[in-house]
Amino acid sequence: MTQASQEVMPAGRLLAYYGDDFTGSTDVMEAFTAAGVPTVLFLEPPQPTDLARFADMKCVGLAGQSRGQSPAWMRAQLPQAFKALSSLQAPILQYKVCSTFDSSPTVGSIGQAIDLGVTETQAPWSPMVVGAPRLQRYQAFGHLFAAAQGEVYRIDRHPTMSRHPVTPMNEGDLRVHLAAQTQRRIGLIDVAQIAQGQASNRLSALQGDDQPVVMIDVVDPASQIEAGRLVWENRGSGIFSASSSGLQYALVAYWRALGWLPPEPSLPLAHQAEAIAVVSGSCSPMSAAQIEWAQAHGFHVDRLDIAQCLDPRTQASELARVVRAALDALGRGVSPVIYSAKGPDDPAVKNFQATARAANLEPSKAAHRIGECLADIMQRLLAASSVRRVVVAGGDSSGAVASHLGIQALTVAAGLAPGAPLCRAWSSNAARDGLEIVLKGGQMGTASFYGDVLRGHP
Repeated sequence: MTQASQEVMPAGRLLAYYGDDFTGSTDVMEAFTAAGVPTVLFLEPPQPTDLARFADMKCVGLAGQSRGQSPAWMRAQLPQAFKALSSLQAPILQYKVCSTFDSSPTVGSIGQAIDLGVTETQAPWSPMVVGAPRLQRYQAFGHLFAAAQGEVYRIDRHPTMSRHPVTPMNEGDLRVHLAAQTQRRIGLIDVAQIAQGQASNRLSALQGDDQPVVMIDVVDPASQIEAGRLVWENRGSGIFSASSSGLQYALVAYWRALGWLPPEPSLPLAHQAEAIAVVSGSCSPMSAAQIEWAQAHGFHVDRLDIAQCLDPRTQASELARVVRAALDALGRGVSPVIYSAKGPDDPAVKNFQATARAANLEPSKAAHRIGECLADIMQRLLAASSVRRVVVAGGDSSGAVASHLGIQALTVAAGLAPGAPLCRAWSSNAARDGLEIVLKGGQMGTASFYGDVLRGHP
């Protein structure tokens, strides 16, 4: 049963979401804010006074780090987060997943998140929208495709995701991939059914008291609008959706078709900064290209030695070396870029598991420690310099760094690249309030992205 469309956008909150990592959380903010749907992202559960400060926001998010965690961690942490977000009484409660569907039965299990989240609703379905053409992510007949360096690959053949060091994608059909993570029934509304006008009938046939996951293909503007329509008109008294920012783009497309939003998305431009500071824990090819571009264009580029960071005997001296060189660069007006790997073929990536074993650490624990080192570096740079615009590259790295900076919330300040906006930090710490920060997924942006951040626009 669909709900009748209104002539104007409903009052109150429209959506609340938990982001499985920090970069994806800002991706949602950008998609909604650019379209005219005010959004705030909290980095810790908001208190009533926090919500009152942002009372005009139509969407409220909570940034998390579940993408790198175990199902046991999720069972301990997510129910409380979902309950807090559900109390905001938005008709859609979302668990925001990465548009490349990073997950496995043991790390970042999307299936586990769904099984926990659907308990917050009585809906007869749980929609899933992953395709986001603006981000060059496409889902067709249940299979996910993503672009890399100008080419579109099925996700299990993607040059980065097929070789991800923690959650490599070895299956392109998201139904098969998700079925390894949950016993829940999984259905699909495919592009052919959408094109033939059968989407609503297909949804009716799939719905049930067992709250099945219903994936909706998105490959182009028409299927995107239809995905938004299906979710919005069948939201009932409230639904739970594990989706990428494809859900935001789909809802925006449908709301725009209803005349609720301006026809063209837009974000303001930022001013040029004197210098920026970058830390990167990403191993994607695009991150490698961005590091190489920075090196060729006058940035101070420095590799963080992973083995030394994982060894308690050498960690302090390695961090001190990196920070000292970066502060010297900033003192000369030069922007530092500190990175732990340069692309998936970097020996640091290929040998990461062996390096972790040598340090008596599981790979996930070793990755977490590298994130903590990057957070320590960024904290020291901010404390000892006047830099006010920073970038963190990599989903797990962004969570580690941003969560250690004393920031309560983020809003979008300006557009830079799809999925990687410039954000404004809100903090009770005057030294952090107003900080400009980009939390960038590894594959987001072009090679010249760090130059774009420095200028304030592409």
